[in-house]
Amino acid sequence: MASLVSKFMNQSRNPMGDLVSSITELLKTLIAIPSVSKEEDKTADAITSFMEHHHVPTDRLGNNVWAKNQHFRDDLPTILLNSHHDTVKPVAGWTKNPHNPLLENDKLYGLGSNDAGGSLVALIGTFLHFYNRTNLPFNLIMAATAEEEISGANGIASLLPQLPEIAIGIVGEPTLLQPAIAEKGLMVIDGMAHGRAGHAARNEGVNAIYIALEDIKKIRDYEFPKVSPLLGAVKATVTQISAGTQHNVVPDACQFVIDVRSNECYKNEEIHGLLQGVVKSELTARSYRLNSSGIEEGHPLVRRAMALSLKPFGSPTLSDQALMSFPTLKIGCGDSARSHTADEFIYLREIEEGVNLYIRLLEGLHI
Repeated sequence: MASLVSKFMNQSRNPMGDLVSSITELLKTLIAIPSVSKEEDKTADAITSFMEHHHVPTDRLGNNVWAKNQHFRDDLPTILLNSHHDTVKPVAGWTKNPHNPLLENDKLYGLGSNDAGGSLVALIGTFLHFYNRTNLPFNLIMAATAEEEISGANGIASLLPQLPEIAIGIVGEPTLLQPAIAEKGLMVIDGMAHGRAGHAARNEGVNAIYIALEDIKKIRDYEFPKVSPLLGAVKATVTQISAGTQHNVVPDACQFVIDVRSNECYKNEEIHGLLQGVVKSELTARSYRLNSSGIEEGHPLVRRAMALSLKPFGSPTLSDQALMSFPTLKIGCGDSARSHTADEFIYLREIEEGVNLYIRLLEGLHI
C-alpha cells in the first residue's frame, strides 16, 4: 500500500487538507490519553500506531518514538524534527474535561493541545509530506519525545546518543509560528538560612527566617550586569519558602527556592556564584545543565525563516532545546501564553498553518 502522503496525492483533490485532517485526529487521540511526564507510554503507543498505520517504520526507546525518512542516506546532513508528547498535570481551574478533545468553532480544547500537541502533529505531518521523497538534500528524523516538561533523563537526553549525527534541530513549541533563535536557561537553587534555636518568649536565638528575608530582598534587588539584546536580563525569583516547627520556637533553619532564568551572557555556574556572593544563606543548585541555548542569526535556517518574513525573537521559556548540543530553532503552533493554563486550546487553523510553514522552511533550505 502507498504511504499516507502518496495516497493523498494520488487519490485526493485536496491532499494537504486530508493530511491536516489526519494529524488533527491524531491530536484528538493524544489529548484523550493522560500523559503526564514519566507516564507517556500510552501516547507513545498511539504515535507508533499512527506512523505504522501509514507504513512508516518507527523505533522506540522508553516513551520516545522516532522515525527516519524512507531514503535516508549516511552522506547527507540530518535535520531533527522534535516535539514532546508529555504534559503537565491539569490545573484546578479547568471548566472542561482536560482529556475530552472538545472542538468548538475553530478551537480544539484539551490538555496538551497547545503545549505541544499542535506543534507535534504539525511536525509529524511535515515529516510525512517529505517521507518518501527521493531527492531530498538532507535526511529527516522525526522524534516525539517524553519528559520535556521536567527536562527528565528519559526524554530527549536519553534519545540523542542513539541517533545519527544531527546538523540542525527544529523544536516544536508554541511560538505563534515565529522563530525563537534563543531561549533562556533554567536553574533551580535551594537556599538555606542558618540561625540558632531559642524560646520565642525570651530574647534568645537567631531567627533564620529574618536572615532568609534579608537574603530574599537582596536577591530581588540584585541586577545582573550583562543584559542580552534578545533575552534581556537574568531573572531570579524566590518562589517557595519554609521554616519553623512550632509557634514558640525561634527557627534555626529556613529553606527557600530560587527560580533562575538565565540569558546567554552567563553560564549557570557563574550566576550561582554571583548570587552566593551577595547572601548569607547557603545556596545549592540542583543542576547546572540547562543553560541558555539558541542558534546564530546567520545560520541558513534562520536566514530561510527571515526570507519567509518571519521575525526572530528570544524566548523566555525553556524547552528540550537546552539539551541539544547542535544548532536549533524553536518554532511552532499555538501561543506560549496558553501553556499550562485551564481550558488550554489550539486553533485548528494554527495546525494547518504550522504544517505549511514547516514545509516552506524545509523546501528552500540549503545546508
